[in-house]
Amino acid sequence: MAQARRIRRGGAEGDDGEVKRSMGQLTWKGAAREVGRTALRHKVLSAVIAVCVAGSLTAIGVIGSASGQPARPAVVAAPAFSLPLLGDDSGQQITLSKYRGQPVIVNFFASWCVPCKVETPLLASFYRGEKGKMALVGMDENDTVANATAFTRANSVSYPVGWDPHFGVGTAYGVSALPQTFFLNARHQIVDRVFGKVTLADLHKGMALATAGG
Repeated sequence: MAQARRIRRGGAEGDDGEVKRSMGQLTWKGAAREVGRTALRHKVLSAVIAVCVAGSLTAIGVIGSASGQPARPAVVAAPAFSLPLLGDDSGQQITLSKYRGQPVIVNFFASWCVPCKVETPLLASFYRGEKGKMALVGMDENDTVANATAFTRANSVSYPVGWDPHFGVGTAYGVSALPQTFFLNARHQIVDRVFGKVTLADLHKGMALATAGG
């Protein structure tokens, strides 16, 4: 009887061990399933965040190509403007509507801007060579008439320049630093934008985009 009781106790202990091992396996399997579910939730959340970020970038006017090319501004209507024409004492205004049906380059600059001193001679030369194909308008920002006039004369600027002493047009175009140059197509939609001083390659690329499709 004593031996039988020991066997039963051994069996009970064995059963307990089997139950404990089974519980351990169940616990491990449950943990594994939970880890899998958590990883899946993280993947779904990451995908949602990526979609939201992409949507936000598109909403604020930034478009990146699938080929990895640099982002370009979305094609949006250029803000209209009307400013005093620099160097004119008769009260003449320079307006965007004056160039209706023409592609336009709008360059924001100032006499105190160091990079502007480098790019302005290039713009003046480019305008003389391409004058019949496009319009070029300068926007002198946060400057005095005297300094702006002296600057344009020193750089042989022959294209019209608007005087924007309070940075109103610059703000409308979202300009936060000088120089910046915008390329508008014939419908006066912004098709390209250059931050910093432009190069000849920038000018040709921007004009190609502005004149594409007629």
